[in-house]
Amino acid sequence: MQLIGMMDSPYVRRVAISLNVLGLPFEHQSVSVFRHFDAFAKINPVVKAPTFFTDDGTMLIDSSLILDYLEHLSPPEKRLMPADTGERMKALSLIGFALAACEKTMQNVYEVNLRPVERQHQPWIDRVQSQLFAAYDHLEKAIAGREGNGWLFGERLLQPDITLAVVWRFQHYMLPDLVDPARYPALAAFSKRAEALPEFVAAPLE
Repeated sequence: MQLIGMMDSPYVRRVAISLNVLGLPFEHQSVSVFRHFDAFAKINPVVKAPTFFTDDGTMLIDSSLILDYLEHLSPPEKRLMPADTGERMKALSLIGFALAACEKTMQNVYEVNLRPVERQHQPWIDRVQSQLFAAYDHLEKAIAGREGNGWLFGERLLQPDITLAVVWRFQHYMLPDLVDPARYPALAAFSKRAEALPEFVAAPLE
């Protein structure tokens, strides 16, 4: 299996860490959708990261779809989503809010860091940032008191744990001054603990 994309993408990184946790061997190619656009286009004409190739050569794109494939590829006892319907629903809710926060971080980066100042639209920036904080407010409340020695759904690290930790780390890598960790102590402590795990260390944010 091959994973194409840079680890500074939270979508690429959540797939890489999930592969590590599942113990599935893969080859990683660090190809940037920005710096290596033409080279990436030869791999995937849509130029979307992550791009993933299964062992039979099928190309998959979109991290959630890739993770769905990996989930079904793995034996039940190693899967990263809870088997119980109620627990799975809670896990999907957490993942959805984490990915929403990630999307708003990306929009902030594109609008504030990449768009010329004279072409920025402050009402849009304000709206995106309000959505970002709303997502983190929800997640902080949802995990507060659940981040002890185990993980959010027990002793095993699962997909909600991976995604929340990856998204929080990406936020502070890309926009370190936007979100104050003191406002979100549970999220900050949770992500720090996850980032110390060997599966995370093996997929460093570049």
